[in-house]
Amino acid sequence: MATLHIEHAVTDFGLWSAAFERFKDVRLQSGVRGHRVQRPVDDPNFVVIDLEFDTAGEAERFLDFLRTKVWASPENAPALAGTPQVKILELAQAIPADQPRPDM
Repeated sequence: MATLHIEHAVTDFGLWSAAFERFKDVRLQSGVRGHRVQRPVDDPNFVVIDLEFDTAGEAERFLDFLRTKVWASPENAPALAGTPQVKILELAQAIPADQPRPDM
């Protein structure tokens, strides 16, 4: 499992969210298994997005799509402010929420 982790400022969360939803089918066709959108409690004009893929290669290909087709176009990314910061992550460790946490 790989995660494409994206962080960036937005000028208008509602406008950004509508643009994000327009690419729902593309995400599904590109191998996105699930996603999570979060905002800092003290900054409503910032988003953190995690897109889950089966492989890092799928995440890399989708990142290329975002850079060349979405973020490069004001029509496709109308509320994007600045340059997104991205990382492709692989799971190193996880503890299910319903399991007791080990002593650290």
